[in-house]
Amino acid sequence: MEEPTTLFSDEDLADSLPPIDDERIQLEDPEFEMEPFLLGFEDTVRLGCCCPAKEEEVTAEKTKKATTKDRVQAFHLRKSLNLLDKLHEEKDLFIQKTRGELRVCHQRMDLLTKQQESLAAEIATEREANNMAAMGRLQAASRRLHTELENEKDLQSKITAMLKDSENAMWHIEIQKGLFEDVRKRNEEEAEARQRSLEIHAAQQLQKEKETLEKVERNRLLRARKSLHVQKELGLRHQKLVEDAQRNHRVAVKFLKASLGRVREREQKEEMESRRHMKRRMDAVLALKNNITASRETLKKFQAWGQSRAEVAKQKALTEKEAILAQGGDAFKHLFHQRRHQELEAQRRAFEEEQKLRKQEIVSRILKEEAEEEHRKKRQHPPSKTTDQWTLRDKTWKYISDFCEGKTAITTNHLLENEMALHPKPSCLLKVISSESMQMDLGSISTEEEILAEPDIPGLWSKDYKSYQVSKEDMERKPVGGTKMDKDILARTMEQLRSGVVHRQVVSGREFKGRPFNSKPEVIHFKDFDIGKVYKKKITLINATYTINYCKLVGVEESLKDFIHIDFDPPGPMSAGMSCEVLVTFKPMINKDLEGNVSFLAQTGGFSVPLKCSTKKCSLSLDKELIDFGSYVVGETTSRIITLTNVGGLGTRFKFLLDSEFFEMEEPQPVMKMSSVFTYEDKSFYEKIMNSLSEQQLDGDGSSPLDLPSRKESEKLDEAEVSAVASAMTMVPSEEQAEITLGEVTEGEIGPFSSIKVPILFNPVIPGEVQTKFKVMFKNSQCPTLYFRATGIAVDVPVWVPRAIVDLKICMYDRLYQDSITVHTRSKAALRLKFEVCKELRGHIELLPETGYIQAQSSYSVQLKFLPRHSLPEDAGKYFDQDSRVLEAPMTIWVADQYVDIQPNDGFGTILPLETLQLDVIFQPIKAKEYRFELVCKSEINRCFKVSCQAVGVHPPLELSHYQIKFSATALYGTTVSTLYVINSHLSMNKLIHSLPRIGSEEATPVGPTSFEFLVPPNSPITISPSVGTVLPGKRCLVQVAFQPVLPHETILEEAIHILNKETETKLFRKETTQRKEQWKQSLPVVRVHNRDRPTRASTPHTQELQRQELSASSNEYQAAQATLVRTFQGKFDRFVVPCVVASGDIKDRKASEPLSFSPYNTLYLELWCPVVAPSIVVTSNEGKTVVNFGDIAVGHRGIKKITLQNISPEDLALEFSVLNPHGPFVLLNPTRKLCSGETQTLVLSFSPHESILAQETLDIISKRGTLTLTLTGTGVASMITCSIEGNILNMGYVLARESVSTNFKLQNESSLPIKFWMRLESLSKKRAENRQQLPKFLTSHEQRTEIVGTQNHNGQSVFSVVPVEGLMVPGKTHEFTITFSPDHESLYFSDLLQVVLFEKKVSHQILLKGAAREHMMFVEGGDPLDVPVESLTVIPAFDPEHREARSPPPEAEEMKPILVTLNYVQFDTDMPTPPATRELQVGCIRTTQPSPRKTVEFSLDSIPWLQHKGFTIEPSRGSVERGQTKTISISWVPPADFDPDHPLMVSTLLQLRGDVKETYKVIFVAYVVAGL
Repeated sequence: MEEPTTLFSDEDLADSLPPIDDERIQLEDPEFEMEPFLLGFEDTVRLGCCCPAKEEEVTAEKTKKATTKDRVQAFHLRKSLNLLDKLHEEKDLFIQKTRGELRVCHQRMDLLTKQQESLAAEIATEREANNMAAMGRLQAASRRLHTELENEKDLQSKITAMLKDSENAMWHIEIQKGLFEDVRKRNEEEAEARQRSLEIHAAQQLQKEKETLEKVERNRLLRARKSLHVQKELGLRHQKLVEDAQRNHRVAVKFLKASLGRVREREQKEEMESRRHMKRRMDAVLALKNNITASRETLKKFQAWGQSRAEVAKQKALTEKEAILAQGGDAFKHLFHQRRHQELEAQRRAFEEEQKLRKQEIVSRILKEEAEEEHRKKRQHPPSKTTDQWTLRDKTWKYISDFCEGKTAITTNHLLENEMALHPKPSCLLKVISSESMQMDLGSISTEEEILAEPDIPGLWSKDYKSYQVSKEDMERKPVGGTKMDKDILARTMEQLRSGVVHRQVVSGREFKGRPFNSKPEVIHFKDFDIGKVYKKKITLINATYTINYCKLVGVEESLKDFIHIDFDPPGPMSAGMSCEVLVTFKPMINKDLEGNVSFLAQTGGFSVPLKCSTKKCSLSLDKELIDFGSYVVGETTSRIITLTNVGGLGTRFKFLLDSEFFEMEEPQPVMKMSSVFTYEDKSFYEKIMNSLSEQQLDGDGSSPLDLPSRKESEKLDEAEVSAVASAMTMVPSEEQAEITLGEVTEGEIGPFSSIKVPILFNPVIPGEVQTKFKVMFKNSQCPTLYFRATGIAVDVPVWVPRAIVDLKICMYDRLYQDSITVHTRSKAALRLKFEVCKELRGHIELLPETGYIQAQSSYSVQLKFLPRHSLPEDAGKYFDQDSRVLEAPMTIWVADQYVDIQPNDGFGTILPLETLQLDVIFQPIKAKEYRFELVCKSEINRCFKVSCQAVGVHPPLELSHYQIKFSATALYGTTVSTLYVINSHLSMNKLIHSLPRIGSEEATPVGPTSFEFLVPPNSPITISPSVGTVLPGKRCLVQVAFQPVLPHETILEEAIHILNKETETKLFRKETTQRKEQWKQSLPVVRVHNRDRPTRASTPHTQELQRQELSASSNEYQAAQATLVRTFQGKFDRFVVPCVVASGDIKDRKASEPLSFSPYNTLYLELWCPVVAPSIVVTSNEGKTVVNFGDIAVGHRGIKKITLQNISPEDLALEFSVLNPHGPFVLLNPTRKLCSGETQTLVLSFSPHESILAQETLDIISKRGTLTLTLTGTGVASMITCSIEGNILNMGYVLARESVSTNFKLQNESSLPIKFWMRLESLSKKRAENRQQLPKFLTSHEQRTEIVGTQNHNGQSVFSVVPVEGLMVPGKTHEFTITFSPDHESLYFSDLLQVVLFEKKVSHQILLKGAAREHMMFVEGGDPLDVPVESLTVIPAFDPEHREARSPPPEAEEMKPILVTLNYVQFDTDMPTPPATRELQVGCIRTTQPSPRKTVEFSLDSIPWLQHKGFTIEPSRGSVERGQTKTISISWVPPADFDPDHPLMVSTLLQLRGDVKETYKVIFVAYVVAGL
């Protein structure tokens, strides 16, 4: 067996020794380091000496194992040897280094000696030369060398001694190594023996491992053969399963195709049926429209007839009255009797009509019951098959004819049933309405009859079929749904089942309400699916409740069960915040959009996750709706790119064409959609033709018989008019003069999720603004036609370039590239041209020549040289794109000496006889001076007409940085801001430096401050800030121009009035309908009488004017009209020219009423281009208002408002929100980053005021299409409540134990908000239990006591109670509260704290409640406290009266209660009389409801004379107290003459109280004399 010493190597033992780091320490005291090692060596030697003796003993027992002691000794021996070797090496190294230092020391000594000799020679030489200065310096150097030499000698002696000591130690180590030589050899032999044994053991272990490896290899081969056999069997089984699956798949595909074919056929049938049904409804609507028109005309006739009858009756009454008066009778009495007679006659007729109606109602009910009985019989017996079945059209005609003749019973509507029964022969108006109503249900009636014509189960109507006979037991069966008792039992059972599944979750007194689980994602949406494929999605359900909850799958809706499969393993109890996963598998079988819900049931209630399945659709959009080419010279050609994008999963074919063109994408468009191709301004004629054509088309499929007259009239249209319509439809404008055209790509296929770029070309021909509308049509009928506009401005200048873009392709650095630019002119005179390159590229691009003259109506060539250098990216700046490495830089051609232009057509044209042409003479001066020139107009016959012209060139003292601002497309009620500078560059009067500002040839404007003022047109959406200002010489003033388009106030008012009129008409129509239903129950004359008083719908201009005056910008109708107009806004473009007048001087220097003298000649003009578009984001909630008013919110509380936004633009928008004041009260709780097209999202805003203030902020919702500004307002109102209790302390006084007393106090709400309040007692708070775990308060000093809850009842009930506990305080009202004090035992320290909590947060008032209780009716108050305000826990009184009587002591053993009264007599040093020291005691009698023999309490004090002798005065000393009253005992003390101030006076007396019992108090008086200040 191996020894454990083999586990340790020599290196490990050496590493375990402490290292020797500092050699300098060893040099200082080597013996100090040697002593411990030498001691160790001696021990080792002794150990080694003992070893031979032990070896002799061991040799006798070689077969025995080595003892543990031997192994330890061997370990120490090897450790000592290793240590000795290491010491030997270290000492040897140290000796070598010491010897080296000694040699260095000898060398330095030799050098110093030589230097001394050379210095001695120099000193002798200088001494001979008598150079004292040099000699002194050399002597000082000699002394320094001598000192260094002495130091080196000392160092040499130290090093020599150290070297000698080290050599001695080395010799001692050598001796020790010699002593351990035998031990070392024996150790080496043992190591060799151990190594040999290890090798033998390793060989044996290797042999075992080889055998094990062979065995493992055999097992592996066996497993491989077995696995091959298993795989072969599995392969055969898999092949069989695959063949079976393929066979089953073929069979399933066959049946699936058949099923899908049946499904498609059924869908087609349903689609055709829905179309027919829609056609019938459209026919009915048209008939209803015609009938309503006819009814209106009839009613108007009735009204006119009634008015005429009223006039006749009135005239007749006047005639009769005059006749009676002429005969001398009483006309009033006669008229009264006549009216009374008419009323009685009307009542009689009404009674007869009512009786008739009741009879008819009874008859109708009988007929209805008979019809139902007959219908049930028909269902039980199959109808006889007829050979001549009627068509749907014949059935309809038959039904209408029977209905009009009054033959049929009532069918659908109960109202129509009654009316048909009441009126067998209805009026014309009733016929019309009834026929319309029946037309709406014809389809359903006929369809039901067709379905019943053939049974669903074959053989059901055969002759062999026996009808089911109802047994007697079934006849006596309970009614459908059970009896009332059965229904009650079922309802209770279901309620118990539901209550067992759904539980209320209440945590910490707070009930959870809302959705128990949140789903991620919120909606399961399968987009762009293919039939036959399988789609899977995972959703995560997160527990959103307060504690553990369960989740169970209920299922999906019936319409989705064939396509949706849910895999859900219920996870069991889930803690709050935990989640589980649900796998939703969708296998579409039909190409149809599906929607539904996946329902789950949680412990707190059910919830569902919406599920949507969307088919592949085309979602097409254009990247822009307006292409603005800007200004281009006539003759140039440019292009812009518009991108058509398809973000849907379905492709289609497209075609770009002009808006005025007509094109059919293989599928003919409905005639109703072709009205947009008309280009005429007046479309009324064509709309009439199209309506008639649409009616003919509808009648072609199957028209209603009520529409036959209109159809016949429409067939009689003029053929010429129809041909005009046809020509209008096929009319295509000529493209010869089109300036904005389409490029090469105009049609093609666009795939799913792709885009196509289409070029739009602009080739201006005629000067002016050009606008062309285009549209994009698609083959897919579900894709709407897209429209866009292209605008451009053609500028006619005498010089133009046919090639506006010079493309040099790919260039390399440091190489020259050249090209030529051709310039053309249409001017009749030679012009001077100047070619200019932008200053950033003047070192890389050159135009030669820089200046030249171009002759009349000719061309001029300029050489372009491009030599790009390596500094081009840095020099070019914004013109160079670092990513694409493309350089785009402008070059300018200036035309000099051109200040007059004739437009249009450069003054060329043709004038007809008796025609007048207007030409524009455009004057553009090049400098300030007076101009005189002539314009010559020549005709073809060389006749000349001269026009003398005079002009004055003005150089204003101010200039604008921009004279034209093109605002970006701004949404309605949005704001776009642009900036410009007003510059004053007039610095000196030296005309050689710069041109001086002047008007013509007048004197130059002096240098100084110059003022300006922008004159903004009234009622324009332009705001300029500052509009007035002053610019100092050499300075500039920043001006902001804001464009905020709004809808005109008049337009909104008109729309609001239109909405009001529409609502009024609707109300009148409903009222008329109601009246008509009521009038149909009466006779026709009664109808005519009532129609006489019906108000007309026509709104007079006076009414509209009143409505206009009543409408305001804050009214709901105004806001609704504004929102409607914003949604339907189509966009517009406005151009404004704002003049800016200039005056010399500073506006600050002018007087209050003195205006500056603005010169009309020094006027600058700012041109503004203002395109307005519809807003991309609108507010759909709150009637479209952008002002969110939170109203009044209590300070410290939060109000929530929700704003619903909708994206009405055709593209998705990324949203950004402006930053609200972080310290303000408004917070946006759910900012969103994206709003898809057509999507609606809700923003949640909160208002949390911190103080009573009116707050207002604006929230900007920013998108790339514009900014929507929301104005947030709210008022913070402080909740102010006043309490009727002064000092916030309510003392309930003394009460008999186990009785109660109540008192009232009031709280008044002085704020403008209703306040919700809670009353909270501190003794019932949650912190009360924690405070009671601390040390009792009586263990602390009186000053440290902070407990406000005193003694409590022993029965567990609260001592104090308040009613009501919670409620709502109305603003300005006072609420009364009742506090009841109900102690159950005797104590003087009942107390509690009542807190008035507002809105569950704020503590408004804290009222300290105090009270005392006694077992008997008398009490004494006053004196110094002698006990603690906390009851002892060891005293547990008995509540039983018998126990109380048993515990009460006998009268002779009654204990006296002490009362300590301390009096301090303040003695002053002055001669003023000192007032006596006074105290008071209160004796009281408690009011009680219990019967008692004593009604009063008597008290008396003993030893009064003796107390008076001691200086005490007590008043009164005896007396009586009534119930509910207290009496004061006044005590005063003046020190007697024999009083010693150093010793306080202490006397006592007895106070006896007699009531229901007798009580005795020992009153102890302690008196002091205190020196006053």
